[in-house]
Amino acid sequence: MAQSLAGLAPAGVRRILRFFPESSQTEREELRATARELLDTHGEGVLTALRPAERVMWYLASEGRAEDLVEVVRGQRRDPGGFLVAGARRPRLVLPGLRDLALPDRIAALGRRDLPVTAQLTSVEWRGDDLVWGGYAFVANLPRSSGRAVGRFAVLKHGETGRLIKLRLRRTTNEQATVASGQALHCYDQTGFEVVVSARRLRELAGRGSGQWFLHIGIPGPGGIYTARVRQRDVGTAGHNQVRHLADGSRLVAGFTKDAVSITVQQPPVEVESCTVADGELVLVARARSGAEVPTAVSVVEGDTGFDSPLTPLSGSGSDSGSGSADAVRRYQAVFSLDRLTANDPKGIKTRPFEVTLKGADGQDQEAHLAEGFTTGRHRLAPGRELAVHRDGRGRLMLATRAVRPVVDTMTVTDAGELVLEGTYPLGEAAGKKVILRHGVRFEEKELPVEIADGRFTVRIEPEAAPQVDGPELPLCPGRWYLFFRDADAWDKSRDIPVTLRPEQVGELPLRFSGPQGASGQQRAFTVDRREFDRIFIEPERVLGPDEHGAYRQRILRETYFQEQRELPLRDAVLYLSLGGKQFSDSPRSVYEELVRRGVEVEHIWIQDAGLPEMPPEARVVSWGSRECYEALARSRYVVVNTAIGDWFVTRPGQRVVQTWHGTPLKKIGKDLSGSPKSNPAYIASLPHSYRQFDFVVSPNAYTTEIMSRAYCIEGGMFESGYPRNDVFYAPDREARAARVRERLGLPEGKKVVLYAPTWREDQRHASKLYKLDLRIDLAAAQAELGDDHVLLFRKHPRVHGNVPGAGRGFVWDVTRYPDIADLYLVADVLITDYSSALFDFAHSDKPMLFFTYDLEHYRDTLRGLYFDFTTRAPGPLLETSDQLVKALRDVDAVEADYREKYAQFKKDFCEPGDGLATARVVDRMLADGPHAAASTDG
Repeated sequence: MAQSLAGLAPAGVRRILRFFPESSQTEREELRATARELLDTHGEGVLTALRPAERVMWYLASEGRAEDLVEVVRGQRRDPGGFLVAGARRPRLVLPGLRDLALPDRIAALGRRDLPVTAQLTSVEWRGDDLVWGGYAFVANLPRSSGRAVGRFAVLKHGETGRLIKLRLRRTTNEQATVASGQALHCYDQTGFEVVVSARRLRELAGRGSGQWFLHIGIPGPGGIYTARVRQRDVGTAGHNQVRHLADGSRLVAGFTKDAVSITVQQPPVEVESCTVADGELVLVARARSGAEVPTAVSVVEGDTGFDSPLTPLSGSGSDSGSGSADAVRRYQAVFSLDRLTANDPKGIKTRPFEVTLKGADGQDQEAHLAEGFTTGRHRLAPGRELAVHRDGRGRLMLATRAVRPVVDTMTVTDAGELVLEGTYPLGEAAGKKVILRHGVRFEEKELPVEIADGRFTVRIEPEAAPQVDGPELPLCPGRWYLFFRDADAWDKSRDIPVTLRPEQVGELPLRFSGPQGASGQQRAFTVDRREFDRIFIEPERVLGPDEHGAYRQRILRETYFQEQRELPLRDAVLYLSLGGKQFSDSPRSVYEELVRRGVEVEHIWIQDAGLPEMPPEARVVSWGSRECYEALARSRYVVVNTAIGDWFVTRPGQRVVQTWHGTPLKKIGKDLSGSPKSNPAYIASLPHSYRQFDFVVSPNAYTTEIMSRAYCIEGGMFESGYPRNDVFYAPDREARAARVRERLGLPEGKKVVLYAPTWREDQRHASKLYKLDLRIDLAAAQAELGDDHVLLFRKHPRVHGNVPGAGRGFVWDVTRYPDIADLYLVADVLITDYSSALFDFAHSDKPMLFFTYDLEHYRDTLRGLYFDFTTRAPGPLLETSDQLVKALRDVDAVEADYREKYAQFKKDFCEPGDGLATARVVDRMLADGPHAAASTDG
């Protein structure tokens, strides 16, 4: 592939282009000179090799057309890669809002590679004997929002000969296309398709002999027809191969080859009819068609170890009817010693797969295809281990030794919307185990009740009321939830046993059902489906509706619906947003509780994100990004937030928007990150507009006022009231509140409570791009040393996703889902943190703090930077190792005494005002001079 100009340019120059609207004149000259030099050196090919919008930007940079480039970069920020297409025969790029932008043909002309086709399968089903594929297909930046797609077609194309067979295609509406595009500019809803391969056509394919046929979609577009293979879905029934047996003995595999949708026609001369265990032997029975060349042996291979057994005729083998007529089917068997096969079987949960093949007389291996009606099985080996006689989606024999698995064989849904899963799990294996439901991306876990009796288990899942350890039952949030059995005393998830579905019943999926009525009064849809052939999962539908989901619909809601709602009268309502909807917590919670206490006659509305956190039952709850959310943002008289809303938000006349923020800064923030690798000049440039939307910004202390005013470009001043969230430390009922928290968590009496609340690391991410837990405490060693008289409450940062080892075993308590950390401060005797702003809040308590700063130099000098020398001003020791941390906890009284003077100075610097009246001051100012001013004091 030819090099592109972007690939040749240094990283610093690419960064200038990315942030060109915010760049200096010197940087712009550097960009122009570099682009020009690369073009002169390498030729125009490095420019035309770029994607269309990127090509335009580099061209404008090389020409020094700064004003045009500013507008193009801003447009691409709104919709990366998005553009319009003009010209029915010779397509040209047109950028939205820049129709008059002058570009030469070599830059604006669009070739086939500039207009790639996305063709994606989303469903597969059998309607009687007809195969039906559903999906969507579109040419990038060429939506068909209405009208009839004349000429759109589907064909099967033979993988070797290229022969085409036309199929029946029906247009459908598929909003997944628009969502999957990731674009905000275009709507691809009308690009859905349904393709039917009739039973007659399937028989015709079989009649043509063995081979592979790939599904292609053709789409008319500028300059001709655009075609592409349809691609596989990642998981679910639509992402798995399916076998269909025909009357003539042919097999059709409706599935995938190298991620492309295909039909494979197979006419195996020999199929495996059964594979059973008896008297210490594995007996495989194969049947051969009359006249077929019979393999000489069966080979079972694992790694470098292989076992062969000859295929010998079964006595009395004859026709299926047993009538004595000329044989139609002949049967053969191969026998293996079970002891030899399993001689080196590992202990524990490791799976040891075997490859099974049939060996021909010519020495060539053949796949071990399964006959219709083949039955899988499991056979006990050593304690905790089994031999699985299994199958894959392509209908091939699979053998494996593995941990004994719980296997679901019955799935039902009650009238109340409860999912009931029943299956087999030998009593000896199930004893002492619990059932875990784990989210595949967030890694959040639920422990489910399970009934075990007579080698069977029953799990009941109420998807709108799943249990959590520390509080009320909550709905399952969107995403895939997987089931596992885990030893009750397991330290972590490393020995979890996955729950699978009996292979003969994968055809029952997907199972779709409606859950019980949720707190919102609506019913959500849920799906039980599978991945890796038989691993089942439960997937709730997304929180946002079809008219709300994805970048395109969010743009429409912001640009149209939100603006329409702004024209309607304000309502006496208060809208609360804490940490982007992740929690019912922080200063917005304090303001809410104060307004409720005063009896202010307003409606209370809380925004909730897709994680579905706990919210106050007395308030109305709306989902972030929903129509209800935009309506509330547009019409609520008061809005209380502790994070940014979005640069699209504009406060309307008569509306009061209060920014309480969420921490005293130790880590550098906003404009103060300029020049560092983590700085974002576009974000920094947006700060003045964003903070103009707030009537006032709350500050906890003079130190924060000075930093935030500068770093966030706050023009209107700040309200140095103290943080409402810290009033809890001075509240008259704080002891009673702490007792309620202890009771809710079930904390044991007489044990010292240690709260660990670290911040997140920008350079520690999962493959999903979510931030992962960077755990450096040896929790097992800590439990051994401290477990008799301590408990450790582990509070992950809201951005961090990962399992906490040891949680639920009496020492470690994962309290991440607990709504508000302020409650946890009240019950904690000691705080462990690092660079989190929690240290400034907890200092109000006068209780000791330890700082686990194992990466101080990296964090301070490379990752974020700090505002002051933490090594000299920290109100507690900076500890580098887990052993040091455990020792400090054991000697915390001595540590507290050693740091008493530093602690007092720290409180003086960062905890004033600290009188318990911050919430009252904020509420008074919010209500002042408005229709609820009479409630602005307690008088």
